[in-house]
Amino acid sequence: MKNPWLSKNPFTSMWLSGANSVLGAARSHVAAAAHRQTAAMVSEGTRQMIAFWTGAPATRPRRKKKGR
Repeated sequence: MKNPWLSKNPFTSMWLSGANSVLGAARSHVAAAAHRQTAAMVSEGTRQMIAFWTGAPATRPRRKKKGR
């Protein structure tokens, strides 16, 4: 006698395929966000390093408002 628990279930297969596609999309969104955050951190670190070694002021000087 064949074990009924080992037979393929088409509904389970469809559900797993849908879950896999949703999780794949979520994983790609998380990877893209991590890549953007890493790029932003690297560019900010590079900007700070260049500012330190060139002696540039830490903040931009404020512009004076024109008098009336």
